Amino acid sequence: MSLITVAAVTLHTLPLDFEANRDAILEGIREARRQGATVIATPELCIPGYGALDHHLEADTFVHSWEMLSQIIVDEACKDVLVDVGLGVRHRNVRYNSRVLFTYKHIYLIRPKQCLANDGLYREARHFSPWQKPRVVETYYLEDIVADITGQRTVPIGDAIISTRDTSVYMETCEELFVPANPSIGAGLNGAEIILNSSASHAELQKLRTRLDLIANSTRKLGGIYVYSNAVGVDGEARQMFDGSSMIVVNGDVLSQDDQFTLSTTSVITATIDLEQVRSYRSCISRNIQAGSQSEFPRVEAALRLSRPTEETFLSGAPKISRPIDIRVLDPMEEIHKSTAVWLWQYLVTTRSPGFLLPLSGGADSCTTALMVYGMARLVLRFINDHNAQVLAELRQITGEKDFLPQTPQEIVNKLFHTIYLGTVNSGPDTRRRALNLARELGAYHSDTNIDSQINGCQEFISQTLGFQPRFGIHGGTNSENLALQNIQARSRMLSAYFVAQLSTTARKTPRAGASLLVLGSANVDEILRGYLTKYDASSADINPLGSISKTDIFRFMRWAMVTWNLPSLDGFLNAVPSAELIPLQEGRVQTDEEEMGLTYEQLSKFGKLRKIDKLGPWSTYLRLLSDWGDTKTPSEIADLTKVFYRFYALNRHKSTVLTPSIHLSAYSPDDNRFDLRPFLYKVTWPLQFRKISNHADALEAKLGKKTIKAD
Repeated sequence: MSLITVAAVTLHTLPLDFEANRDAILEGIREARRQGATVIATPELCIPGYGALDHHLEADTFVHSWEMLSQIIVDEACKDVLVDVGLGVRHRNVRYNSRVLFTYKHIYLIRPKQCLANDGLYREARHFSPWQKPRVVETYYLEDIVADITGQRTVPIGDAIISTRDTSVYMETCEELFVPANPSIGAGLNGAEIILNSSASHAELQKLRTRLDLIANSTRKLGGIYVYSNAVGVDGEARQMFDGSSMIVVNGDVLSQDDQFTLSTTSVITATIDLEQVRSYRSCISRNIQAGSQSEFPRVEAALRLSRPTEETFLSGAPKISRPIDIRVLDPMEEIHKSTAVWLWQYLVTTRSPGFLLPLSGGADSCTTALMVYGMARLVLRFINDHNAQVLAELRQITGEKDFLPQTPQEIVNKLFHTIYLGTVNSGPDTRRRALNLARELGAYHSDTNIDSQINGCQEFISQTLGFQPRFGIHGGTNSENLALQNIQARSRMLSAYFVAQLSTTARKTPRAGASLLVLGSANVDEILRGYLTKYDASSADINPLGSISKTDIFRFMRWAMVTWNLPSLDGFLNAVPSAELIPLQEGRVQTDEEEMGLTYEQLSKFGKLRKIDKLGPWSTYLRLLSDWGDTKTPSEIADLTKVFYRFYALNRHKSTVLTPSIHLSAYSPDDNRFDLRPFLYKVTWPLQFRKISNHADALEAKLGKKTIKAD
C-alpha cells in the first residue's frame, strides 16, 4: 500500500502584481509541504494574474512571468515535490495559456491549454491560441533566466502524462472540465492516476454544484484522483470574481474542500490517498476494454517518488488516509452575502480607499446595498477573531488607525461607511425614517439632507435659458416635461453623492482625511435589463454590488438578513411599495415602480432568462410564454407584455454601455461591457417580429373564440 498526499492551493492574485503573486504561490507551496503534500496544484495563470486581459499581448508579461518562475523554482520548498503553476508561454511565436510542471531546479513539462473559455465573461482567444495537437509533444527552448538555473536548454511542451517512479500525473485546465470530451478522459484511460485542474472559475449563484457534479461524475466513471485548484476574489476585472472552493475528489467522493469565499490571500487543502484505491476502482472489465484500446499517450519521465509506504507513515505520524466528506454548498442568500462581502473588501484593500458612501433612499435596493457593506464588516470581524493578521493589518491600513481592534461589526461600519439621505419635496417621511433607522442599526455615519435648492437652481436655469417653466404631468405638463423634472432630481443626487464622497473624510477629520470615499450604486439587474433608471443618476457610481441580483432575490436577502443578523428595522423595507419618489403625490396615490415599468419584477426576471440564458429573440420568447403563461393570460396579453419588454429593452439598451461595474452573480446580466455583447442601436419597433407576434396572437384568439362558440 502506497500513500500519497496531494494539495490544492487557493490564491487571490492580482494582474501584474508579480512579486506579490510569487510570494502567495510560495506561501502556498510551503504550507502544502508542511501538510505533507508531494503534488501541489495552483490556480490558472497565477503568476501574471488571470485578469491581465490585453496585458497578455505584451512581451513584458511573459518576461516578468519567467522571472518569477525562476525565483520560485529555486526555493527549497520545491524539493522532492511536483509543483504546477500557471503562466503565459510563447512557443514558435504563438501565445499559449500554459502550466509548468516542475520540481526544485528542474522543469518536466509545459502543458498548454487545449480548450479556451471564450464566451460570457471570458475572451481567452483574444490573448491565447488553443493547443490543437492532442497527444503531441514538441521542443520548447527555455528562457535563459530559467535555463541557467535548471541546466536545461530545452523542455517538452504539449499534451503528455508525467510518469514518476510510483504514479502518473496529467493536467487539465479550467474550461477543459466543462467541455463534452475532457482531455483527462483519454489520459485517465491511458493510466494517469492524478489529474490536476488549474482553474479561474467565476462565482455565479449555485454554480458550485455544477462544478462539483462535473468533477465527481468524471472521477466516478474514470476513477482517479482529481485535484481542483481555483482562484478566489477579484482579479483585476471588477465584474468577475472567483469563488475558490478548491477540492480534492477521488473515485467520485469529495475528500477535501476549501471555503467558497475567503479574505485570505492563500489557502491550502490536502488529502491523503492510498494509490491502490484508484487501481482497484479501475479493475472494472468494461473500463479496461476501453483503456486497452487506447492509442499511445506521450510520457515524460520524472525521477521522483511521490508516495510513501504504509510503515513509513505509521512510524512518522504523517497524514492518515482521508475519508469522504459532505460537500458544502452555500444557501443562495449566504452566497450573496459572502460573495459581495469579499468583493467589497478586496475592492477597498486594492484601491486603498478609506470607505464607501451610499445614497440611502429608504427603498429596498439601497437598503440591500447597505446590508452588503454590513455583511462585509461581519466577515472581516470573523477573520480578525480567527486571528487572521493579514485582514487586521488591511483594516488598520484602510482606517488609518494603527491600533484599531473592533469588537462589533458596527464599529467597522462606522469607520468605513457614510450613508446619506438626499431628500426632495417629493420624498415621503417614511423613506427618510427607514433610512435613518437602518443607518443607526448598522452603525453607519449618516447624513440627512435635502437637495431641493440644487433642483430649483436647475429649473431656474431652464427658465432663463429657454424662457420656459416645465411642469409635472399631474400639473398639466407633457410627458417630456414630466420625465425631465424626474431626471434632474435623480442626476442631482449623483452629483451630491460624489461631492460629499470627496469631502467626507476631510469634514469629519478622520485619520484618512483628504481621501475620497468610493460611491456605491444600487441598481438591480431587472431594472437595468428594462432600462428603468436614469442615465447618470444615483445608480451611477464607482461600483455596484447589486447590479447582477434580481429584485426577487433582494427581498429574499432582506428577509434572510433580518432573521440571521437580527435587524428588525428591515421589516419596514419589506412592507414598503417600491417607488422612485420623483413626482408629487396626488390624492394619496404613490408612484410605484412596477406600474411605471409596465412589467412586474417577476416578469422581468423571466424575460431576462429567456433572452440571455435560453437565447430567445422576441418571436421565440412569445412562443415560449404561450406555454408558460397560457393558463393565466390570453395570447394578446402575452403578446403585449413581450412587446413592452423588447421595446423598452431596445430603447434603453444604450444605458447598458455605461453601467457601473458590478459583481457578476446572475447568468442573465445585461452588462454590455464584458458579459452581454449586443447592439445598443435597435429599431425599437421591431417591425417584423412585433407584426408576427400580433398576427399570431390575433389568429390564436380567433380560433379560441370559435371553440368557445361551439362549446356553448
